[in-house]
Amino acid sequence: MVLRTLESMGPQHGFGLAKRILQVSDGVLNLNQGTLYPALLRLGQRRWIKSRWGVSENNRKAKFYELTSTGRKQIAEEKDSWELTVSVMTKFLAKPEADL
Repeated sequence: MVLRTLESMGPQHGFGLAKRILQVSDGVLNLNQGTLYPALLRLGQRRWIKSRWGVSENNRKAKFYELTSTGRKQIAEEKDSWELTVSVMTKFLAKPEADL
């Protein structure tokens, strides 16, 4: 979700990412700092994102995160993996023919 948000919106600070994910998920995914910032740290360690300091919309110092080329490649891999997972889960969650 973080990678796709950065891909679609460009560089964002943590609060902006959390706000956008909440918006896209129709209020279902409300990421707190204890969830988001460790995830951003892991994504940075994997070199899927990079960060830099900047100034937010309300004139405060904030760390901005942006997607790297490695992160762009990872999005494609994650998408393929997710589509396979959905396909398998759909088969398991479908009503067995005996139940019809």
